[in-house]
Amino acid sequence: MAEYYSSFESGGTRWFLQRITAVILIGTLAFHFFLLHFVNHAAEISFAGTQARMQQVGYFTTMVVFLVTATFHGVNGIYNALINQGISGARKRVAKYGLTVAGLLLIGQGIRVALAMAGISL
Repeated sequence: MAEYYSSFESGGTRWFLQRITAVILIGTLAFHFFLLHFVNHAAEISFAGTQARMQQVGYFTTMVVFLVTATFHGVNGIYNALINQGISGARKRVAKYGLTVAGLLLIGQGIRVALAMAGISL
C-alpha cells in the first residue's frame, strides 16, 4: 500500500490558511451565486448594474475579499500540488516565487478593476 504524503504540515500556517480561505470562499461564493444568479438573473446583469453594486461599500469589500482569498487559495493549492509531485531545489524556488508574483499581479489587477468599477480613481 502506498504511504500517505501531503506537503501540508498538519497544524502549519499554510495548512491553516488553506482551510480558512476555503471557509471564506464558501461564504463569498454563496453570496455571489445568491445575488447574481437568484436575485438578479443573468439576463438582468448589466455593466451599469455592476458599477452600481461596486459603489456599495459592503459589496465592494466582499468582492475584494473574494478576490484575495480565491487567489491565495488557488496559488497555495497549486504550489502544494507541485510539492506533492516531488519538485525540490531550484524548481521549488522558481515555483514559489513565480506563483507569488503571479498571485500578486492577479490581486493587483483585480483591485484596479474593482476600483474602476466603483468609480474610484487613484
